[in-house]
Amino acid sequence: MKKQLPSFFKELLQHIASTLDNIFIVGKPADKAIEQTMRLNKNWAGDKRNFFANSIYDCVRYRRLLEETAATYFNGNETSYQELIIILFIYTGYEMPSAGIYKTIDVPAVEKIINKLSAVRKIRESIPDWLDAIGEKEIGSDWDELLKALNKKAPITLRTNFLKATPEVLKQELQNERINTEPIEWCEGAMTVVKFANLFRTNTFTNGLFEVQDAASQMVVNNMDVKPGMRVIDACAGTGGKTMHLASLMQNKGKIIALDTKEWRLNELKKRARRAGAHIIETKVLDTSKTIKRLAASADRLLLDVPCSGFGVLKRNPDTKWKMTPEKLEEIKKEQRHILLSYSQMLKQTGLMIYATCSFLPSEGEEQVKWFLTETKNEWELLKETRVSAVKNNCDCFYIAVLQRATKK
Repeated sequence: MKKQLPSFFKELLQHIASTLDNIFIVGKPADKAIEQTMRLNKNWAGDKRNFFANSIYDCVRYRRLLEETAATYFNGNETSYQELIIILFIYTGYEMPSAGIYKTIDVPAVEKIINKLSAVRKIRESIPDWLDAIGEKEIGSDWDELLKALNKKAPITLRTNFLKATPEVLKQELQNERINTEPIEWCEGAMTVVKFANLFRTNTFTNGLFEVQDAASQMVVNNMDVKPGMRVIDACAGTGGKTMHLASLMQNKGKIIALDTKEWRLNELKKRARRAGAHIIETKVLDTSKTIKRLAASADRLLLDVPCSGFGVLKRNPDTKWKMTPEKLEEIKKEQRHILLSYSQMLKQTGLMIYATCSFLPSEGEEQVKWFLTETKNEWELLKETRVSAVKNNCDCFYIAVLQRATKK
């Protein structure tokens, strides 16, 4: 049975169109474009916000299938946002309203086109030709299943801030604000939100009891074996999700140096750290090689959560597949190798270095580590490598490698 469109869908159409314009034309990341529209419409109720966000994400996620269906049905080369949204509603199982342009749509004809186009994997899963080719080459027989998993809606996952709460306390505090959660058994301190909610308006968030962070991302720090009192360098810290996780596990004892090439990211990190109560973090802008030299052989743990394609987070950032190119990917791989070679000197002889990528491609993960071991002439050894799977775990894809300098014989 088809679903009924909510009564407010028409008033959202222009907002959906303008937000898609921000994503497809302006190039704004989907999550930021959605956030911008919602900030301008703070009075929207939860069901309206949820419908709006899901519509945007589905348009981006299935862009190719929707556009090719619309072009075929409407006999046009360029698809208008109105046409795209109509095809989206049909694709996602909504009944067409019996008024305006909607009553003129031949729904069975549209569904027939969708079914025909869906026989082709790269159209069905809505990815560029080049990505389908490289995925088939590197992933092999598991490529179909992985693509399907990455096109599913991302769960809302929280990380408990152990500086302020236990998972039990966090669960109860959220329940007090009418937000239910379920624990993720394989990831300590992680939980999923059962139903969409505006988490950032809760007292629980304002008071710093949690961060929104995918379980696969949390597993990076969980594999670092950090202890209170250690000196840790997060060399590609960004806005600090993993930095704060480190502070949480270190019980605010020791020192964390957060490095990034962009000062604005570190400024955002500082804001988040204040809310979380994480006060052992020092930030440094990594603008010259002198910073690395000054920190040589100083870290007990070194985290290299390197820049990557972002293909492992297509669940929550589906626009990535339309913004990445083969040329950009090759440049990213070169940067990953540079980071491995140059940043690794910041680790103590007895320390552990963690190399991580949010990508499903072995050429950004396992193959880069193999290259590094060969390039450094076996001065390093691989202690452990892990892949967190979107297929098995309903989360992002992450590759995690733990390395140590080889023991001299």
